[in-house]
Amino acid sequence: MQLDPKTTIEQGKAILGIELGSTRIKAVLIDGENKPIAQGCHEWENQLADGLWTYSTEAIWYGLQDAYADLRANVRKDFDIEIEHLAAIGVSAMMHGYMPFGADGEILVPFRTWRNTNTGPAAARLSELFVYNIPLRWSISHLYQAILNGEEHVKDIDYLTTLAGYIHWKLTGRKVLGVGDASGMIPIDPSTGNYSAEMVGKFDSLIKDKAYPWTLTDILPEVLSAGQDAGKLTPEGARRLDVSGHLQPGAPFCPPEGDAGTGMVATNAVLQRTGNVSAGTSSFSMIVLEKDLSKPYEMIDMVTTPDGSLVAMVHCNNCTSDLNAWVSLFKEYQQLLGVPVDMNEVFGKLYENALSGDPDCGGLLSYNYYSGEPVTGLTEGRPLFVRSAADRFNLANFMRANLYASVAVLKIGNDILFNEEKVEVDRITGHGGLFKTKGVGQRILAAALNSPISVMETAGEGGAWGIALLASYLVNNDKGLSLAGFLNDRVFLGDAGSEIAPDPADVEGFNRYIETYRQGLAIEHAACEAKR
Repeated sequence: MQLDPKTTIEQGKAILGIELGSTRIKAVLIDGENKPIAQGCHEWENQLADGLWTYSTEAIWYGLQDAYADLRANVRKDFDIEIEHLAAIGVSAMMHGYMPFGADGEILVPFRTWRNTNTGPAAARLSELFVYNIPLRWSISHLYQAILNGEEHVKDIDYLTTLAGYIHWKLTGRKVLGVGDASGMIPIDPSTGNYSAEMVGKFDSLIKDKAYPWTLTDILPEVLSAGQDAGKLTPEGARRLDVSGHLQPGAPFCPPEGDAGTGMVATNAVLQRTGNVSAGTSSFSMIVLEKDLSKPYEMIDMVTTPDGSLVAMVHCNNCTSDLNAWVSLFKEYQQLLGVPVDMNEVFGKLYENALSGDPDCGGLLSYNYYSGEPVTGLTEGRPLFVRSAADRFNLANFMRANLYASVAVLKIGNDILFNEEKVEVDRITGHGGLFKTKGVGQRILAAALNSPISVMETAGEGGAWGIALLASYLVNNDKGLSLAGFLNDRVFLGDAGSEIAPDPADVEGFNRYIETYRQGLAIEHAACEAKR
């Protein structure tokens, strides 16, 4: 019998999922049917300190506690009860980055996030050494760059993890990581479900002359797959999470995962020949492969699903930030006129109007590079809007160009998969802020990838729901199903969402746009050089 939300929480049968995203920390409670019943959130922003993007540990814990406090307040308001016991917990966060800790458990340098692009020399050397694409944002790139820089802290590293791994460690005492997030530290061997022994050996040999008191396996988290026990909430962890003291210890944890993995779960895209696109502050596509690619590509990262299947990932540092900034100008204009502002209406009107623009945006170009974009060879960025006097400059084309820009780099990477590697997919699902205005982001992405795009009603729940589902898989998988089987049978029940097929005119127009976009990258490079 399905319990009502209040009884579910009272009886300690609710499951908590927490995700630390780029701009928001979200906490979601789900019931035994995997449906959200309460949530809380905290808004935050990264900081540029000493030339590197970071979040302080103080900001991390304040944000986590505030998101949980907001969840707790909403539960009290809606159900007049306290959260005291939970059936399971999962933690997810932005993938990759660099969080090194000393033997005392304290961080040695500020958290270096996925957004940093200072690791070019390290990533290039490791890619050559491993004969495998090693992206700038991966933990191993950050570690080796710190070594190349001669940074003093490296000799003192006792533990190296990601943001999700850090939070999990402090709540459970376990130094573990889900295989999907671990695959963004150093490549995973799909046959073992663990770090590639060959690459670990090569790295240790590469730095042998440094005589550090550690080897790579000494400092990396233990790798776990979806469904494996990853520890329990400790008394100290309970106090860290819920400063009010009501939450009791003992809840089991699923392996901590990255936002890419939870996005796959939230869109039911963990089977081979399925994929998903997350489009928010950054964007990435995840295509679950039937076999390995024929060769390494600098634009494509090889990671895994939370249960260890090989995934081709195209990660773009920039997506909707510049688009949102332009829309905010229209908000200011309305305010100047004294017109009440409903941002959902502003976004909706502008997005829908964009569909009436020319398929190639009338020649207009937008580069949404708030930060560097490795896929197109930019180590730093300058947001630019570019046009010539002969271009068709109107509102529809202006907005369409900015929408195209949000997925342009994603298209460049995926063209390799679909056109060169002949990868086949049965279904691609979109989720994230770009798809909030119904049908618009879907149609733009369908044109970019020349593929049908589905959007599920539940996809808006996001990664916090995805990690809650992984926690549910840990404690509610009484039939011993695979992760894909559990998602199909217990969560989505065959729901594939609403699908939009690519319009041939849109596809042709986007292809013309992307040709001009590639040529115009020289302008972006020049802007970066000119404004130092």
